[in-house]
Amino acid sequence: MNPVKGLCYLTLLSLPLSAHAIDAGPASAQQQETEGWLVLQSRNQAASKNPQPATATERELAMQRWIKKYKYEIPDLYDPDAGGKIETKN
Repeated sequence: MNPVKGLCYLTLLSLPLSAHAIDAGPASAQQQETEGWLVLQSRNQAASKNPQPATATERELAMQRWIKKYKYEIPDLYDPDAGGKIETKN
């Protein structure tokens, strides 16, 4: 094997070893709060002790709202210029 080629292979194989990962843990107070809520949710620690069943009317309205979102067709071509304008107040 050519020594230069071997050196290239060795260099390419060692590249992943030089990569550094981001330190574990939240970077800000807001991120720490969000991660805390996500942990509570995933562990089911903040669930209500009282069951909150939905009534038949509530379930029907939720189902109608869910079905309604499928009534709009997705256009074949998206035209970015077809939208409205955003007005800013200075």
